[in-house]
Amino acid sequence: MMRDKPLLSCEIEGRVAFYEVDPLQIVWHGNYFNYFELARQTLLARRNVDLYEYGKQTQVSFPIIRTATTHYFPLRYGDIFICLTTLAEARTKIVVDFEISIKNQGRICVKGRTEQVAVKMPEMELQIFIPEEIRTALLP
Repeated sequence: MMRDKPLLSCEIEGRVAFYEVDPLQIVWHGNYFNYFELARQTLLARRNVDLYEYGKQTQVSFPIIRTATTHYFPLRYGDIFICLTTLAEARTKIVVDFEISIKNQGRICVKGRTEQVAVKMPEMELQIFIPEEIRTALLP
């Protein structure tokens, strides 16, 4: 299968807070997922997609079923970073890629990916497609 060009992307900027670091003053690995979530919400909001509100209205939830991260260089307390977020797929599942780098250095710290599927509630029935309203909003 040939990979299409990126569908949608955006950047957010953040600063590493004291409570996000471990005793070595580097970002605790689990906090990268918080950065990913903020970036994903921003990406979807640019297309007026709010998965939480959609779920309340339609009883379709979008759990994350797979995550992956590769750590190259640690973020440290006080670092200003950029999280580049790219929608990679939105037909059968929502796949989002992330790349976090230190601002003004271009040094890549972390790359990540999340995958979400549609699940009809309360039956917990896996949908094999992203609902048309969401797919249409995200795809060009």
